[in-house]
Amino acid sequence: MNLRPDSPSIGLMNTYFFGGPITRTVKALISINIGVFVLQFLASHLLDTNFIDVYFGLVPNSVTEHLMLWQFVTYMFLHGGFFHIFFNMLTLFMFGNEMERYWGTPRFLNYYFVTGIGAGLCSWVVAPHSTAVVIGASGAIYGLLLAYGLAYPNRIVYVNFLLPIKVKWLVLIMGAMAFLSSLGGAESGVANIAHLGGMVIGYLFLRGKDWYDKYHYFNEQRQREQLKRQFEVYYGDVRRKIEADKKKPPTIH
Repeated sequence: MNLRPDSPSIGLMNTYFFGGPITRTVKALISINIGVFVLQFLASHLLDTNFIDVYFGLVPNSVTEHLMLWQFVTYMFLHGGFFHIFFNMLTLFMFGNEMERYWGTPRFLNYYFVTGIGAGLCSWVVAPHSTAVVIGASGAIYGLLLAYGLAYPNRIVYVNFLLPIKVKWLVLIMGAMAFLSSLGGAESGVANIAHLGGMVIGYLFLRGKDWYDKYHYFNEQRQREQLKRQFEVYYGDVRRKIEADKKKPPTIH
């Protein structure tokens, strides 16, 4: 896929092509993922062991039985093959650079880990005793894609460099595919739940403040109405007492 803005000019095309200049955090994340992938490759092909995957990938049963909670973080930096890491890092590069520039580094990094860890939690919740190994940054990547779709819904991406589609429709299609794939058995659907979970957690994270603000406003309005009614009751009693006092005959001393 490559990316262009809604109304591109030649200058803008240079800016947005494949995500534009790489940002510091995106560069660091890609470097860490590639470094870990090299370690996985060496361990698998030279030492003939999958220790890294089993110990640092997300195995729901290991979390349930042995409290290996670090797996909710470390699984995000492991991948199952060249194309797995290639497309994840390509998507991170394409959409992450602009989102980091748009949000700033702290919020971008916070969002990336919230969606990644949240996706892992979703996989664990639906199959807490599964022995399947879940690896990959896809949960965070799907969450990032959702955030981009909300921020720039009408941007055009070219799927496989051929098919132009607006980001908002791409997000809906990928979300629907993840949902339908997750309807299979627990073992086969656990990784797809991570994809869908990344989107759901991302949406809740981004919209949560709006909902809290609406709830806070509604609560303040309700409290004002309660105080108003209490005042009206109190004022009514006082007014009735004053009117009654006026009707009383004068007191003679």
